[in-house]
Amino acid sequence: MLIATLLTVDPDILQEHLELDPSPVGPGGDDANDPPACVRRVWCVVGPTATGKTALSIAMANEAPIEVVSADSRMIYRWMDIGTAKPSVTERANVAHHLIDIADPDESFTVVDWVARARTAIERIWARGRQPVVVGGTGLYFRALCDGLEIPPVPPDVGLRSVLEERAHREGWQALHAELESIDPVSARRIEGRNVRRVIRAIEVTEATGRPFSAWQQRTSPPFEVTWAGLDLPRDVLDGTIDNRASSQVGAGLRDEVSGLLGRGYSRSLPPMRGLAYREMVELIDGTTNLDEAIRRYQSVTRHYARRQQSWFRPDPRIRWFDPRNLDPREVVAHLADGQPQQK
Repeated sequence: MLIATLLTVDPDILQEHLELDPSPVGPGGDDANDPPACVRRVWCVVGPTATGKTALSIAMANEAPIEVVSADSRMIYRWMDIGTAKPSVTERANVAHHLIDIADPDESFTVVDWVARARTAIERIWARGRQPVVVGGTGLYFRALCDGLEIPPVPPDVGLRSVLEERAHREGWQALHAELESIDPVSARRIEGRNVRRVIRAIEVTEATGRPFSAWQQRTSPPFEVTWAGLDLPRDVLDGTIDNRASSQVGAGLRDEVSGLLGRGYSRSLPPMRGLAYREMVELIDGTTNLDEAIRRYQSVTRHYARRQQSWFRPDPRIRWFDPRNLDPREVVAHLADGQPQQK
């Protein structure tokens, strides 16, 4: 069965978080509604953009009683449909989807917000006797949900960052790295000194929380088992799919979608408006580029983003990889249902 390649594109993820309660969030306290322990498994379908994850999950619904939890950092936003390759209205009517269209484009929505909502959705899916499948390409979402990654509750401090950046410019990166070494030697060993952005973030978190940045990297086990499936394509095939999809999205009205967002008053400077597809269409609307160049840029940045997604997911030994071309969804369902959860 040929799996179509209408998929998600993920931007960089905001790093501000709140510390999570490790206990699962459920729909109620009635033990009779709790699913059996053997059912408490989450299926994850991951991989780079344009490999067919959404199409596969829709096909899987014909083989198992699943509901989809979207792990896409832009599908959360309302009115951003074409550029984020959301499942169609028909697909969402036929297969229950969660964590899509849950925030306005100017609304702050952090990874901790997503994890809390995802846990609630997962518990409720179990309570209905169905199987949650987390689908997407936002690696940090999966890491936070499935690996218990704890990220500090520290939003960017513009003032402190400006001071530290000026110091790095004046005294050199070595001065900042030496400061980090004095307050968090573990992070100083892990972070290359020339990576000033990461050094500044480590200093920022340590000063704000009174806790070394390295201490925030500890992980806790999630309250469920996880099995993983990944989709990927040969580079030339993936690049061609990305290019074709970008052109198709523009033909489907992407420019009008972005014009509508601007007409609603959403600023060009908002993070979602600076993401893939939307930045290029804003430039087209503003007259700083032409249509052909906007499409070429969109295709190029998406190809680069897919490389980063591959670099994120490929090293994970827990993921069994599938080629989506002529893939039988029953094979993926069988693996996710019967595969043994592994430690990373």
